[in-house]
Amino acid sequence: MAVDLLIIGGGRMGTALLEGIISSGHLSAEQIGVVEPDAERRAMLRLAHDGLLLVDTPEIEHVGETTSALIAVKPEVAEVATRLVGGLGVARILSIVAGISAARLEAVLPGPIPVIRAMPNTPALIGDGATAISGGSHVTKGDLDWAESLLSSVGVVVRLPEKHLDAVTGLSGSGPAYLFMVAEAMIEAGVTAGLSRETARLLVNQTFLGAGRMLAESGQSAEELRAQVTSPGGTTAAALRSLEARSVRSAFIEAVLTAAERSRSLGR
Repeated sequence: MAVDLLIIGGGRMGTALLEGIISSGHLSAEQIGVVEPDAERRAMLRLAHDGLLLVDTPEIEHVGETTSALIAVKPEVAEVATRLVGGLGVARILSIVAGISAARLEAVLPGPIPVIRAMPNTPALIGDGATAISGGSHVTKGDLDWAESLLSSVGVVVRLPEKHLDAVTGLSGSGPAYLFMVAEAMIEAGVTAGLSRETARLLVNQTFLGAGRMLAESGQSAEELRAQVTSPGGTTAAALRSLEARSVRSAFIEAVLTAAERSRSLGR
């Protein structure tokens, strides 16, 4: 049976996209196939989504004239997976593999199949992801429209030239981990200051949620919002002075640049 979308890899991101696509109504479970070698993962997906095609390897009967493939595997097997689906005749390929360029994926294909690259992040798991997309040599506006429509089911999508995707990887791709580390540190600080761990966790979690909504919904910049919280000579000003003295701002800039360079090195 041919499907409209063949997802190669049923891990966390592949599953997040699968669930977002189905819940948004973009495609039904019956229109999607997932290629996942792990039998336990396949069993979990089968329980969650009735009618979903689940196989350990794709076959020619799974691919029709308009079937697209989503590559959601580890970088070290991305080219193998791309070669496999390309040989089956998929119409286009969307890759969410970090660091592997469209040109590298195109090089293993039997012909001019459109390759779209995307860099989502883990909040896609709850439908609040941030994703950047770019097109390879054979991609049309229609291909980018399709990819944006698909990925917008799990959050915000921006279109960028491919040269910027390594920076996106370092910024929003790795970004949730930076924020989780800050949250960890703030919870520990609350405990050190005398709060119970549960109280500190609740306050920090809600602070992140509320501040994030203000950033997204207020129409004001991060700088403007930070200034509104910072009274001259007040407690927040003293705290920010302490952070600046320890070069926290510079540390975040270096973290993003380091992650971006690591992404570039994966593609070499």
